[in-house]
Amino acid sequence: MNETEELISVKNVSFSYDGSPVLLDISFAIKAQTFLAILGPNGSGKTTLVKLILGLLKPSRGDILIMGKPRAEFSDWQKLGYVPQKATHFDPGFPASVREVVAMGLFSTKRFPGSSKKDERAINRALAQVGMENLKDQRIGSLSGGQQQRVFIARAIVNNPCVLFLDEPTTGVDTETQARFYEMLDQLNRKDGITIVLVTHDIGIVDRHVNQVACLNQKLVYHGSHAEFCQSGFFKQMLAEGHHVVSHHH
Repeated sequence: MNETEELISVKNVSFSYDGSPVLLDISFAIKAQTFLAILGPNGSGKTTLVKLILGLLKPSRGDILIMGKPRAEFSDWQKLGYVPQKATHFDPGFPASVREVVAMGLFSTKRFPGSSKKDERAINRALAQVGMENLKDQRIGSLSGGQQQRVFIARAIVNNPCVLFLDEPTTGVDTETQARFYEMLDQLNRKDGITIVLVTHDIGIVDRHVNQVACLNQKLVYHGSHAEFCQSGFFKQMLAEGHHVVSHHH
């Protein structure tokens, strides 16, 4: 896929909830093979923006194009993978194996997933991409938080998407596990060519893996390269205001 190709185009998008503005006149594009960090404080509209792109919410104003098509006309949703915030989508007592959880990602394409040789190859490939192939028979609830997140990513990429959205994926995960987690995302981006969109309030993740940054606070206050962001006045202002900074350099 051409690195200059725009996979997602957001044009003058606004969104309000019960009359209260959440996002105001957002415009930016996500190109192929980007590793984008969407930064901003809690309540800045980061998760809302992702849900608008994924079709889970409808903009109050503006347009969203996905792979060149208006969002309302786009139907190939398996090309977009999504891992929501962990606390909102997982019951640790859920009686399923790692393999079964990943197989659930195939429900978008067939009624009874995980039964064919093609399905099995897709499941094994996805587990190998996140380094979890040796634990596919383990019960999901027996895994550590970091391992569970890898399984959820495997479920999101089992259909071989072009773009993977992750919402605060390392919340509650220790620093050492976070480092390995970002290395894994880097491999998905660089080796497998998956465009990564990472939602976070922690500007410390803006390290050597990220190459694009979008900063939200209802409005889009910055969108550009990682290197330019780290030299920008906005980055220095965020540091001065005490925003969370954790080094993830490897």
